[in-house]
Amino acid sequence: MQKIKSLMTRQGLRSPQESVNDLSPIENLRIPTKEELRELHEEPPDPQAQQEIINSIEEVYFSSDSFDIVKYELERLPPVLSLQELEEYRDKLKQQQAAVSKKVADLILEKQPAYVEELERVTSLQSGLQLAVVICTNGRRHLNIAKEGFTQTSLGLLANQRKRQLLIGLLKSLRTIKTLQRTDVRLSEMLEEEDYPGAIQLCLECQKAASTFKHYSCISELNSKLQDTLEQIEEQLDVALSKICKNFEINHYTKVQQAYRLLGKTQTAMDQLHMHFTQAIHNTVFQVVLGYVELCAGNTDTKFQKLQYKDLCTHITSDSYIPCLADLCKALWEVMLSYYRTMQWHENHDQDEAAVVSSVSDGNNVIGTEENSFDRNYVKKKLEHGLSRIWQDVQLKVKTYLLGTDLSNFKYDDFIFVLDVISRLMQVGEEFCGSKSEVLQESIRKQSVNYFKTYHRTRLEELRMFLENETWELCPVKSSFSILQLHEFKFMEQSRSPSVSPSKQPASAVSSTVTLFEQYCAGGNPFEIQADSKDDETEDVLASNGYESDEQEKSAYQEYDSDSDVPEELKRDYVDEQTGDAPIKSVSRETLRSRKKSDYNLNKVNAPILTNTTLNVIRLVGKYMQMMNILKPIAFDVIHFMSQLFDYYLYAVYTFFGRNDMFESTGLGLSSSRLRTTLNRIQESLIDLDVSADPSGTLTAAEERKEKVPSPHLSHLVVLTSGNSLYGLAERVVATESLVFLAEQFEFLQPHLDAVMPAAKKPFLQQFYSQTVSTANELRKPVYWIVAAKAIDYEQMLLLMANVKWDVKEIMSQHNVYVDALLKEFEEFNRRLNDVSKRVRIPLPVSNILWEHCIRLANRTLVEGYANVKKCSNEGRALMQLDFQQFLMKLEKLTDIRPIPDKEFVETYIKAYYLTENDMESWIKEHREYSTKQLTNLVNICLGTYINKKARQKLLATIDDTDRPKR
Repeated sequence: MQKIKSLMTRQGLRSPQESVNDLSPIENLRIPTKEELRELHEEPPDPQAQQEIINSIEEVYFSSDSFDIVKYELERLPPVLSLQELEEYRDKLKQQQAAVSKKVADLILEKQPAYVEELERVTSLQSGLQLAVVICTNGRRHLNIAKEGFTQTSLGLLANQRKRQLLIGLLKSLRTIKTLQRTDVRLSEMLEEEDYPGAIQLCLECQKAASTFKHYSCISELNSKLQDTLEQIEEQLDVALSKICKNFEINHYTKVQQAYRLLGKTQTAMDQLHMHFTQAIHNTVFQVVLGYVELCAGNTDTKFQKLQYKDLCTHITSDSYIPCLADLCKALWEVMLSYYRTMQWHENHDQDEAAVVSSVSDGNNVIGTEENSFDRNYVKKKLEHGLSRIWQDVQLKVKTYLLGTDLSNFKYDDFIFVLDVISRLMQVGEEFCGSKSEVLQESIRKQSVNYFKTYHRTRLEELRMFLENETWELCPVKSSFSILQLHEFKFMEQSRSPSVSPSKQPASAVSSTVTLFEQYCAGGNPFEIQADSKDDETEDVLASNGYESDEQEKSAYQEYDSDSDVPEELKRDYVDEQTGDAPIKSVSRETLRSRKKSDYNLNKVNAPILTNTTLNVIRLVGKYMQMMNILKPIAFDVIHFMSQLFDYYLYAVYTFFGRNDMFESTGLGLSSSRLRTTLNRIQESLIDLDVSADPSGTLTAAEERKEKVPSPHLSHLVVLTSGNSLYGLAERVVATESLVFLAEQFEFLQPHLDAVMPAAKKPFLQQFYSQTVSTANELRKPVYWIVAAKAIDYEQMLLLMANVKWDVKEIMSQHNVYVDALLKEFEEFNRRLNDVSKRVRIPLPVSNILWEHCIRLANRTLVEGYANVKKCSNEGRALMQLDFQQFLMKLEKLTDIRPIPDKEFVETYIKAYYLTENDMESWIKEHREYSTKQLTNLVNICLGTYINKKARQKLLATIDDTDRPKR
C-alpha cells in the first residue's frame, strides 16, 4: 500500500494529511467485484472527484503493512448498530476502494511500455555474453598451441643474449682501465681551466673505479697517486678561494663552492674564507699606505716594509693624505663588496636549493636533506657573524690612519672631503652590518673638534679683519637672492641619494631606498674622487651694479642716449669697485651707470640690503652647517660657534653705529633690557677687552683669552660726522639692515639646526634665538637715534624759543618764528633723507623710525623750551597751543606717520598750565614722564602768583618724591 501511495504521489497526487504514519496492508485490500468494476467503467471518470475520494481515506490505512483493517473497522462500530448507517458507511468504503483500484490500474497501464523495452534490453545483453564466452574459449586454445611450439627457440635466444652482455661488460672494463691510465693529463687540463668541481668529480670517480678494478695489476698503484692529486687540488682550491676577497666573480665562486661540497668540506671552506677576508683587509691597507709612503719618500728603501701599519701611517704627508684615504676606502670597499656579494650568492643558492628540495622531496633523501640544511645554517650564521667582525677590522684600520696625521691645519675643503669620505664609509658600515660605527665616529669627532676650534678661531680673526676694513657699501644682489643659491647651501636643496656626498645632503632628508651595495654591485665605487661642481657652476646672485636685466638698464637710461657729455677719461676701461669684475657692457654705458645709478634706485626696491662681510658670514654659516650635517656628534659645538659669528657681527654693528653714552642716558628706553643683556653677555664671553694683558698670566686666563676676540674698530674710511650725509646714514642703514637680514637667515635655518641639535642642548638654541637673533630689529632704535639727534639743531630751537615773549596781554593770531625754523629743519632733513635713499634703499621701517625719533626729539625739545619760560600769561599759553598746532599741521604734510609721536606729551604739558592747585598735585603724581625741571616750572610759573609759599613747597615736595625712584 505504501508503494501504491508513493507512486500516486510521484504522479502529482497529494496525501490527505502530512503526518502519515501507517498504511493499510496490501493483503487486506479487497479486489472489486465485476459489478463494481462495471459500475466504475460505466460511470464517467472525474479525476477531481476521484482525487477527493482518495483524499478522504483515513491516514491509518496508509500506516504500515501490519495494520489490521478488519479489527480497526470493528472497533469503530458504535455500541448500537444501525443497518442504514452501516450500509452507508459500506458504500463509502466501496467508493474509496474503487477509486484506489482505478488509480492503480491507470498507473499499471501507463508503465507497461517501459517494462517491455527494459525486457528487450535484458534479452540482448544475455546474447552478447554468450558470444563472449565462445571467443575467450577459442583464444585460450590457440595460446596453448603457440606456447608448446616456440619454447626451444626462446631458450636459445636467451643464451646468446647472456654471452653478449658478458662481452659488453668486459669491453666497458677495458675502456675504464684505459681512461684511468689517462686521468693525470685530464686533471691537469681541468685545473688550468679552473674547473675545480669537474677535477674533483673526476678524481673521486677515478678513486672509486680504481677500488672497483683493484684486482687488475695494471692499476694497483693508481689509488695512492690519485690521493696525492686530490690534496694538490685542495691547495689550489684554497688559493682560488682567497681571490674571492678582492674580486668576487659568481662563476668562479660557484665552482669553488661546488668543489668544496664534493669534498664534503663546506664548513671548512667557510672558516677558511673568513680567515682570507681578515688577511685581505690587513694586506690591502698596508699595501695602499706603503705605496704612498714610498712615493712621497722618493726612494725604494725597504725600511718602510718592515714597519708596523700604525707607524707607517705617521709617514703620510699632508699632500698625499686625501688621495691615500680615498684609495684606502676604495680598496676596503672592494673587500666589503666581495663579502656582500658572497652573502648574496649564498642567499640565492639556499633559496634555489630549498625550492628544488620541496619539489622533489621523498623519503630516500631525508638524511641528505638534513645534512645540507645543517651546512646551510652553519654557513648563514658564520657569514652573519663575520659581518661585524670584518667591519670592526675595517674601522680599526681606518681609525689608525685617521689619527696618524694632525688635520688641524688642513684647508676647509680638504677637511670637508675627509669628513665626506668617512661619512660615506660610516654609511657603508650601517648598510653592511647595521653598525653605528662608534670607533670611526669617536676618531673623526676628535679630529673634527680639534680642527674646528682652530678653524673657527681663524674665521673669527678674519671676520674682525673684514669688519675693520668694511666700508659698509651695499653689495648688489638680485631681488630674488636666497642663501640656497650659494654653493655652501647647495647641500640643503639636493636630494639625499648614494651618489651625492654627505656634505651636500640635507639634514632632514629621507634616505634613499637604494643602498650603496645595490647601486655599486654591478660596478663603480662610491669613493671615487669627483671634481667638485663648484668649479663648473656659477652663483647667479649678484646684480649688474644693481640692475637685474638689460631691460631695466635700458629703461633706466633711455633718456641718456648720447654719451657726448661724458668726459673722455671716464670712457676708459675700469674695474667696478664693488664687484671687482671688469664690465661686460660698453665702457661709456658702464661709466654712465656708475654716475647715474643712484637716480634709479627704484629698480632695487626688493633687493636685500647686505654687505660683502654679511655674505662672508652667511657663507661661513653654510660651511659650518656642512660640517655639522656630516658629523652630528659635534653639532652643539658647531652651532655654538655659529652663534658666535652672529654675536660678533651684532656687537660690531652696535659698537660702530649704536653706542653713544650721552643718548643712552636720556631714559627713553632706546635699548631694551633684552638687548643690553645680550650685548653684556657678548662682551663678557666673546670680546677680549684687555688686548695688552700680560702674557705671563695664569694658564686658565690664557686659555680663556684664547677663546675671545678683540673688539673691532670702525674703518677710518667710514665718516659718521658729516651732516650732508646725515652722519653716515647710508652706512648705518647698510650695517643695521644687513644685520636684520642675517637674523632672518638664521631664523630660516632654525628648523635645520633644531633637527640636528642634541635634545639636552636644545635650550641653548632656543635661548640664542629668543635673546640674541630676535634682538637684531631692536638695534635699529639706538643706531638711528644718533642720526635723529644730530640731524636737527634742537639747541638752536631752544635759543629761538627763549627769545619769545610769553607774557603777552592779547591773543596772537600769528605763530612764532621758531616753528618755521623747526619746520625748515625738518624739510632739510627730508631732502637729505631722499638724497641718501638714492644711494641706498631705505626700508619703510627704517624711515619710520628716523621720523619717529626726530619728531619725538622735537616734541621733547618743545616741552623743554616751554619749561624754560620765566613768565607766562593766559594769552601766552594760547600762543603755545597755536605754535604747536601750526607745527603739527605742517609736519603732517612731510610724513605719513600717524599718530604723531609724543603729540600728547606736548599737549598735556601745555594744558597743565590751566590746572588748579588741587588738580596739579594729582596730575604730578600721574605724569612721571616729565623731568623735575619741567614739573617745577609748571608750579612756579603757572601757580606761582595764585598760591602761597606753603602750598608751593608742598607741590615741590610732591615733585621730589615722584622723582626719587628715577634716581
